[in-house]
Amino acid sequence: MRQAILALDNIYKSFPGVKALDNACLKVYPGKVMALLGENGAGKSTLMKVLTGIYHLDSGQINYEGKNVSFSGPRDSQQAGISIIHQELNLIAELSIAENIFLGREITHAWGGINWKGMYAQADLLLQRLNINYSSATLLGDLSLGEQQMVEIAKALSFKAKVIIMDEPTDALTDTETQSLFKVINELRDEGYGIVYISHRLKEIFEICDDITILRDGKFIAQEKVSDIDEDRLIELMVGRKLNDQYPRIAVQHDAVCLDVKNISGDGIYDISFILKEGEILGISGLMGAGRTELMKMIYGALKRQHGDIFLQGQKIDPKTPAQALALGIAYISEDRKAEGLILGLSVQENMSLCALKHFSKGWQLDHAAEAMAVDDFIKLFNIKTPTRQQIIGNLSGGNQQKVAIAKGLLTKPKVLILDEPTRGVDVGAKKEIYQLINKFKAQGMSIILVSSEMSEVLGMSDRILVMHQGKISGEFSAQDADQEKLMACAIGKNREKQANE
Repeated sequence: MRQAILALDNIYKSFPGVKALDNACLKVYPGKVMALLGENGAGKSTLMKVLTGIYHLDSGQINYEGKNVSFSGPRDSQQAGISIIHQELNLIAELSIAENIFLGREITHAWGGINWKGMYAQADLLLQRLNINYSSATLLGDLSLGEQQMVEIAKALSFKAKVIIMDEPTDALTDTETQSLFKVINELRDEGYGIVYISHRLKEIFEICDDITILRDGKFIAQEKVSDIDEDRLIELMVGRKLNDQYPRIAVQHDAVCLDVKNISGDGIYDISFILKEGEILGISGLMGAGRTELMKMIYGALKRQHGDIFLQGQKIDPKTPAQALALGIAYISEDRKAEGLILGLSVQENMSLCALKHFSKGWQLDHAAEAMAVDDFIKLFNIKTPTRQQIIGNLSGGNQQKVAIAKGLLTKPKVLILDEPTRGVDVGAKKEIYQLINKFKAQGMSIILVSSEMSEVLGMSDRILVMHQGKISGEFSAQDADQEKLMACAIGKNREKQANE
């Protein structure tokens, strides 16, 4: 293997009460894609922040292009040729593509005014290089999420980057957008760029990466060639134990109907009916844009329902707001935990108990001891990695934030729990913990709707599966009858074409 263009050796970083990095290491090679893997809280994000100068390391060494370096911040590391593309894109929808690419370092004339013609011309060249068929004068907000991801890559290239770090780059992309991204990554690899690829989607690692670096509890565990390792061994290295039965579905007798949805229609949703039984996990599958989230939000009262009825345990209900739905016993965990699920500036305790304060009320007072005890119980139950319940939730890893978001819903003691992409951005070990907790509440009779883009998750955890296509139910299967081919056929509307032809 050729000389590493970037090497982080023996990196240590501590925060009050937490040793975040403990002899962490990473090597990046030109013309190679290095996966950086580990459970949530393993230290991946902290290591990247140390590299780009957001955090200063306690000890260790960063070697870049044969020299020991220390960056003062992200701007400094970008100018040196190291760019990071974050999970949440740092772009402004109201500006043009070119303005986003050159924001803060606009190309100017000799007298200081912006050279718009020159800036658009340079941006157009970057877009052409990535096969993006837009003028750089186009507003960024007019692009799909996948196309915006490509603009971030164009921005990285504009810094003449030699190392590009991609943090969960496919987290919100469609399959088609993911394949377009992989095509660009392969081209960048062929041109000699060093790429760090951070993802919890193990299938992608075997498809796009050359080598793998694994961290666990802030420690360097292994560097392996993708060709020399299989998924079972990879999981074992990440979590420190064998992870048998990745989707631990349990059988629960469920006869009584908990939720009965009749002929619901609204913006983008057309005449949908289904039932949810007590103690049942109902999977909702479909491609992005099929209307899954919109349907859930109509049931939850967050989107207006134009027609149709909802019955909860035989009683007709009409939730017009999320607060009304919560009061009735329907909890919804959003797919976007940062925008809709959590308040990042508040503590773990405040986030977790926010919707369940009535359960801790004594007249006009809160029973703070009972609240703290309940939160501590869920921290222990969910194995949430946090120093204390008072930790600001924005300081936790994404997977631990997701666990808090789910616990927040469960703390309201719902009859129906709607989980929208509950394991997005969550590592394989934490996924199983979440599945086991879902099973625990399922066994107690809770009714659960599981919305997921991961077919293996829907197939592995659901008792029954509904598939959506263009705002309608396009298929229904029992767990025993479902497979990926059937779900995909319904997701792209093939079964509707078949029915129409018949």
